[in-house]
Amino acid sequence: MGRQSFLPEAANFRLCNVSGFTTELLEVRSEDPTLHVLFIPGNPGVITFYKDFLESLYELLGGSMSDWEKGRLFSLQEQIDHKVDFIRQEMQDTEVPIILVGHSIGSYISIKVFQKSPKKVIYCIGLYPFLKLNPDSVQQSIIKKLARSSIACAAVSFIMASLGFLPSRLSEFIVAKSIGKSWSRTAIEATCSHLLKYHTMQNVLFMAKTEFEKLSEEPEWAFLKTNRSKIAFLFGIDDHWGPLKMFEEISGQVPEIALSIEREGHTHAFCCTVAGSTWVAQHVASLIKDKILTSD
Repeated sequence: MGRQSFLPEAANFRLCNVSGFTTELLEVRSEDPTLHVLFIPGNPGVITFYKDFLESLYELLGGSMSDWEKGRLFSLQEQIDHKVDFIRQEMQDTEVPIILVGHSIGSYISIKVFQKSPKKVIYCIGLYPFLKLNPDSVQQSIIKKLARSSIACAAVSFIMASLGFLPSRLSEFIVAKSIGKSWSRTAIEATCSHLLKYHTMQNVLFMAKTEFEKLSEEPEWAFLKTNRSKIAFLFGIDDHWGPLKMFEEISGQVPEIALSIEREGHTHAFCCTVAGSTWVAQHVASLIKDKILTSD
């Protein structure tokens, strides 16, 4: 597995140009990696939310992987195309295998990227996956209506941007005392530095609009069945984005696929707490070790 004893590696930022777009990367690089893990976040795609998770995953894999996490907001299809272009550009000259890990809508994107890069990708893990619309979710219904209205999107974006003009200490205090009561310092800082901007919220809502349009379709069951030994999903107990009825549907359609349920009390936004980031990193590391590293 490479190095067995090392100092914890910090995730570092890098900018690269992919298909004409400046792309932010959060990297944890190994000197001699045995695999590459490409992590694809959920909407809003803010890379710093996942810093604790990625650093924990790197340590748990013994420093044997290089880890890329990408955060650039487009429509859903543009997100997929962008990830495929990234693999072609950044990894075309390497023989090191790629493992895709996606969160929420990033799980859907990961599967699509897997379909387009079958020779490079050897494993795909979906965390709290958003693969299909949930007609029973009140939250999804509200967001869907909001995302369809340009006036409502502009109003929400303006409100968020207004908070961004406050002094950083004040905006962080408001976030910590409202939506982020149990959040880590990393998550609070990520919210204040990235989400409290007009154009960011516009992109978040535009991305949501395209998600709702596309995910009204059924998952591609034939692909999941054909590649069931190369795909794994982790669901949560109370997650309207990836409800347990989706877990049951996948289990019925693809009986032999690897499915797990997290019962530790973490949420869909696992990356917003240190405990959630650590637990999910342990789960992902275990999947990788069991299915990939020990298969040699």
